[in-house]
Amino acid sequence: MITVKARIKLPLEKVWQYWSAPEHVVKWNHASDDWHSPRAENDLREGGRFLYRMEARDGSAGFDFSGRYTRVKDYQQIDFTMDDNRTVAISFSEQNDSTEIVETFEAEATNPTEMQRQGWQSILDNFKKYSESMHESL
Repeated sequence: MITVKARIKLPLEKVWQYWSAPEHVVKWNHASDDWHSPRAENDLREGGRFLYRMEARDGSAGFDFSGRYTRVKDYQQIDFTMDDNRTVAISFSEQNDSTEIVETFEAEATNPTEMQRQGWQSILDNFKKYSESMHESL
């Protein structure tokens, strides 16, 4: 299991919105600037499915990141099983003027564990950057 985390300087309700709404997911769901998510679908409820399309901007590679939600506790917890049967648990906790997100996921066997940790942390860091900048622009 690998864990990544971030503290976002926003109230929990805003973090939850930016995390779960497809129109926001497509803006932050990438590990580096040469990748993007051109499409996102999200049925955030137990038994609901999600699908985030991830592609290299030059069109050289792409894949669907998808799965089924196994537990959704609004503003607190999102657990899911990816379509390759690996599990993910994400907790959200409000702390003073910030929200902490902690993601724990099963590593896959193809890529080195540290590379996976860095990739997921980069996506979470992009989420932090995006959500805080969205809030500042309001």
